Amino acid sequence: MLTKILIANRGEIAVRIIRACRELGIRSVAVYSEADRHALHVKKADEAYCIGEDPLAGYLNPQQLVNIAKSVGCDGLHPGYGFLSENALLAEICTQQGIAFVGPSAEVISRMGDKTEARKSMTAAGVPVTPGTDGNLSGLDDALIKASEIGYPIMLKATSGGGGRGIRRCDNEPELRQNYDRVISEATKAFGRADVFMEKCVVNPRHIEVQILGNGVRNNT
Repeated sequence: MLTKILIANRGEIAVRIIRACRELGIRSVAVYSEADRHALHVKKADEAYCIGEDPLAGYLNPQQLVNIAKSVGCDGLHPGYGFLSENALLAEICTQQGIAFVGPSAEVISRMGDKTEARKSMTAAGVPVTPGTDGNLSGLDDALIKASEIGYPIMLKATSGGGGRGIRRCDNEPELRQNYDRVISEATKAFGRADVFMEKCVVNPRHIEVQILGNGVRNNT
């Protein structure tokens, strides 16, 4: 059982985690920028430490967050959601420093953060996936060939994408030609990678999410 957790987040997200920690008898440590100095999560936590004047930079600095956790005796770090919750580097640094990361391992975060690798992992596990390319597109000509094989409408997607950025629906070849460079540009600006793949567009889909909670112990029985 963890005894002290640093919450690498702010606002309502941090408040909810603090409440859960209190119910479990775990001490909570908040972090805050100068803009959040008087925020509710700062007042509710057992301890609170400033991470700088910039409103966002401190919340996005994995090394600084782990250093604080280590220096104040935390044995766990909870990223909440958003910010660094899907950042493999934060999970990796936590592991190196002997701090439990409340979330997936760095390996899993890296694999699921890369959409083409995620597709390969699901296929290998026997999970059905939407028809699409096995890997990243090599260029517009490759995209045109793959689209004709898959059938329109298709979706161009940034391999490292998220939050609806770097994604475009194309109903025909002219739209694919028009959107390809745009998606490449969006992907590069938003995620630092120009990698793009393609999937069949599912019209009128139903969105179902499944939340999975584990204790980090693998059981093969």
